[in-house]
Amino acid sequence: MIEYLYLGRVAYDDALRLQEELVEWRREQRIGNVLLLLEHPPVLTLGRHANRANVLAPPELLASHGVTLHQINRGGDVTYHGPGQLVGYPIFDLRSLQRPSGGRMGPVDFVRDMEEALIRLCAAYGVRAGRIAGLTGVWVQDPDGTMQTGARKIGAIGIHVSRGITSHGFAFNVRTDLGGFALINPCGITDKSVTSLEREAPSKETLPELETMADEAARQFGSVFKEPVVALKSLEDLRATACEAKSPIQTQSDFPAEDTPVQIPKEVQRLRGEGSRIERA
Repeated sequence: MIEYLYLGRVAYDDALRLQEELVEWRREQRIGNVLLLLEHPPVLTLGRHANRANVLAPPELLASHGVTLHQINRGGDVTYHGPGQLVGYPIFDLRSLQRPSGGRMGPVDFVRDMEEALIRLCAAYGVRAGRIAGLTGVWVQDPDGTMQTGARKIGAIGIHVSRGITSHGFAFNVRTDLGGFALINPCGITDKSVTSLEREAPSKETLPELETMADEAARQFGSVFKEPVVALKSLEDLRATACEAKSPIQTQSDFPAEDTPVQIPKEVQRLRGEGSRIERA
């Protein structure tokens, strides 16, 4: 089962701390697989192997636009988050997932399935999208189904895996102000552009609000990963589940530890109760 929670607009630091908290709970088996869906104020994030030169704007320009910069431990280079962009953070235990062909799912398989979920999300709103060999993410296709005349990126993906538990995830441009991407070379790619669902959809006026888009994204995740999907009403519900869980169950992982869990500051407590207005499925 995949439980998902729409949190609305969340400061990047708060979302990062919340991910760290949920990763620890998932590792301890206090919660199941959880998909956090939200949006951020304007922010740039640099993956662990990012080239700082791909941030084109000087610090004073970023500050004047209220854009913060964060170095984080996900894969990938630099990306932009901002209002109107649906951000998804799957806190999944890869050991609980199976590849369609059989066997345990690995990080690359997981990324490919995330791409597939976003490709299907695009299709749900009349936009043809696909992959480009050698590049992670989701790209809008030309009307003839090819990528020959200027591929346009609509979804960026970058994850971190520690002892089998995923964090970070995807950024899907819905009504995003694409001007924010002028501050960077998105994902370190200089010869391709960025687009949004609002720009590409045949019926822009009928695009739903971000919360409704989150519902559809969660449904597509469930379809791709072949898991039932349930909407949580609030973060408090999730916390209650974790608090009521029995003592952590130690498991043997085939994945190497890549980081050390940190103690979560109390600031994240302000997110309590800021759950979705979505009724349980």
